[in-house]
Amino acid sequence: MSRLPGWLADLGAGLTRMGERLDEHRSEDADDDVPVVVLPAPDSVPPPPAYAPAVAARPDPVAAIPWGMRVAAEAGWRLLVLAGTLWVLMRIISAVQLVVLAFVAALLVTAMLQPTVARLKKLGLPRGLATAVTAIAGFIIMGLVGWFVVWQVMDNLDNLSDRVRDGIEELKRWLLDSPFHVTEQQINDIAKNLSDTIGTNTEEITSAGLQGVTVMVEILTGILLAMFSTLFLLYDGKRIWHWVLKLVPAQAREGVAGAGPRAWRTLTAYVRGTVIVALIDAIFIGLGIYFLDVPMAVPLAVFIFLFAFIPLVGAVVSGALAVVVALVTQGVFTALMVLIVVLAVQQLEGHVLQPFILGRAVRVHPLAVVLAVAAGGLIAGIGGAVVAVPLVAVTNTVVGYLRAYSKEQTLRASPPPHGATAVEAEPRPAPAPPTPTPSPAPAVAGELAE
Repeated sequence: MSRLPGWLADLGAGLTRMGERLDEHRSEDADDDVPVVVLPAPDSVPPPPAYAPAVAARPDPVAAIPWGMRVAAEAGWRLLVLAGTLWVLMRIISAVQLVVLAFVAALLVTAMLQPTVARLKKLGLPRGLATAVTAIAGFIIMGLVGWFVVWQVMDNLDNLSDRVRDGIEELKRWLLDSPFHVTEQQINDIAKNLSDTIGTNTEEITSAGLQGVTVMVEILTGILLAMFSTLFLLYDGKRIWHWVLKLVPAQAREGVAGAGPRAWRTLTAYVRGTVIVALIDAIFIGLGIYFLDVPMAVPLAVFIFLFAFIPLVGAVVSGALAVVVALVTQGVFTALMVLIVVLAVQQLEGHVLQPFILGRAVRVHPLAVVLAVAAGGLIAGIGGAVVAVPLVAVTNTVVGYLRAYSKEQTLRASPPPHGATAVEAEPRPAPAPPTPTPSPAPAVAGELAE
């Protein structure tokens, strides 16, 4: 009887193990019947089902744009930035147009007078005295030229008006006898229409006259400003240039410092050559007009000299003015002779004088001259047309020097050749051409040449 509790205990333990095994089998059967759902990780993307069609990945938007379009876009926004900068700069210049034109005129006058100051300093005069003598003499000469032109025009005005009246009458008679079948009534109608037009536009003419007074005040102000600027540029031009260099960034200062003197030499050569060419034009055309007995020959010659500073356009305007004065005062034959003289002198100027006097330093393509004069005239009138060509010449010199300077700096920054490359890059003398066996005299000559 004592073994009964132990047996019962073993039976209970065996039943318990059987129950656990039954539970395990039930759980395994339940797992086989119900699919297991595996939750994806938070950062992972579930793969597409097997029946889904394959979809190609989208390319990078930058890679999808063609190369040419990308280059055009890159260049386009940079051009827009440059255009905006130029627009702002032109607005600023137009706001202070009088000051800018006066300073540019002072630069041109300084370029013309600076060699005289340098010669006087070499002769022993102090800088201040040399500057004062040159500036005063230059301003007096310019003032005398202007006074002489005004005096000649006022002195010959009555004679010219009589000549013009006679010329108009002669032109009227020629029209009546010409094959154009012009009647006297038509000529009188044209004259009456002109008179009525002048009478109806009296207010506009008066306002134009008042505006002319304002223009004269501005011109006088610009002349005084140009005189003072010229005086200080002649006296202290080097210090002013050194101060300007301090405003340039340090990395670009060396290149700008080298381009400045070359630009100044170009400007000096242009102004000096233009003065010589204009003087030659005025002398020869003035002599031709004088010998053809055209009135006001000297004032016309001075006008030709002044208009010669406007390339292309100035020669046409001054020549046309001389031909018109000859036509209304001396007749058609004299006008044709004056036209021949003007064309001959201008051809001599364009093909002989300018290439010889101005040289290659300030040579500008004719298309660039035409476009520069037109743009300068549209922006700033006559003053802009005068300064346009020297500005283009100076810009051409500066850009050429900076391009050469940049190439030189690039070559300096590149590493020197070494090893086999150095041997290949080493300059070698060109082989001497084969020569026959020389005699003793040629051999000595060859040794001396070496």
